[in-house]
Amino acid sequence: MNPYQNIFDTQKEFFFTDVTKTYEWRIDQLNRMAHFLAENQEAFCTALNKDFGKPPFEQLFEITVPLGVAKYYKENLGKLMVPEQVEIPKGLEEMGNKGVIYKEPYGVALVIGPFNAPVLLLLDPAIAALAAGNTVILKPANTTPTVAALFEELIPKYFSPEAVTVVTGGKDEIGDLLKLPFDFIFFTGSSAVGKVVMRAAAENLTPVILELGGQNPTVVDETANLDIAVDRIAWGHNAISGQWCIAPGYVYVHESIADDFVEKLKVSIRKMYGEDPQQSPDLARMISKHDTARVASYIIPEKVVVGGRYDIEARYVEPTVLYPSTWGDPALQQEVFGPVLPVMVYSDLKAVLNIIKRKPKSLAAYIFSKNQENIDYFLNAVSFGGGCVNQTNLHCWIDSLPFGGVGYAGMGKYYGKAGFDALSNIKAMLIGNPDLELDVFPPYAGKDIAKNLSVFG
Repeated sequence: MNPYQNIFDTQKEFFFTDVTKTYEWRIDQLNRMAHFLAENQEAFCTALNKDFGKPPFEQLFEITVPLGVAKYYKENLGKLMVPEQVEIPKGLEEMGNKGVIYKEPYGVALVIGPFNAPVLLLLDPAIAALAAGNTVILKPANTTPTVAALFEELIPKYFSPEAVTVVTGGKDEIGDLLKLPFDFIFFTGSSAVGKVVMRAAAENLTPVILELGGQNPTVVDETANLDIAVDRIAWGHNAISGQWCIAPGYVYVHESIADDFVEKLKVSIRKMYGEDPQQSPDLARMISKHDTARVASYIIPEKVVVGGRYDIEARYVEPTVLYPSTWGDPALQQEVFGPVLPVMVYSDLKAVLNIIKRKPKSLAAYIFSKNQENIDYFLNAVSFGGGCVNQTNLHCWIDSLPFGGVGYAGMGKYYGKAGFDALSNIKAMLIGNPDLELDVFPPYAGKDIAKNLSVFG
């Protein structure tokens, strides 16, 4: 028997009571989540620092963002739950019919979180799932064991097991969970594991959201404000020590400003992390020695213009810029997921976007420019999940902007209303006039079928 069958069955039976479909139950879960986060903020911040040296700002970010998500749903739940009346053919409407969209919960949702934001990226989708009326089984990342243990300890103090429960462990535990017939699966992590999740979901035709990653392109054209661009790229790339699925993965800079850009980028990195970033309280560590060695292997000494040092035992890689990079470099063969940034030079925007759009689609993309024609061309030419113009990374903080990937970078969007809709089954209904006579049934001989059907067009 599956070791998690009883947990699943308990939540499924509770879901069948229809209690989770009520406004009162959903609000109660959102309030519980808010208390859970607010009352344990210090404990989670300590755990995040212990697992991989997250600095204070990045610790607080993990708490304040899901608190904001819970607040959004509490403030908007009433209107999100209201059935939505939509337009239908005029003929049917005039006869007293109406079209209504109902949003109902799927059932039992499995939420599998990643290591890089092990609180935020586990709870954001879980909060959306609860707001939509689903029960939730949480699977925190096993590579952040202190955070996972804290979830395991604290969740039962705030939630009943039929509403929210936690399963810890690694590959074997995930494998067992994925054998269960969940009603929805939300996975955040690598594309490789995303494929495993999707294959498992297919066995039960379970809908999924996959929030994955990829090499996120950044373009800096000749009109860009370089002082603004370098700070935002340096921070966007090196936050969480580069272990952020929306981090700029590589930069293409126009040849006329490339050297100037690199010099300013060097200054910006030193301003943020000092001459010896290993001593900086603002730079996280790599999640493992294995990943430290992997990222360090991408460093080409002769192309290092800043950084280049690493300490595998200490799980440290210095913020590093490689210039000029080419597509043959190791750092451009896959998502780096670490603080090593390749910088390439281009002369023709159309040509370089022709290259970018033939690469696997990315979760994010960025352009720095004051030229609206260039911006519009970039946005039209390149497919990606979401991104920014003259910013990096900040789009993932905004409830009104649906967040998620496309293609290799994932599928499905969430955040705000998009998250509520994604975790709800959209049930479309035609509410008929009980007294309407509409004869479209056999036998057809002698009937004016076209007249009867005309009300649909």
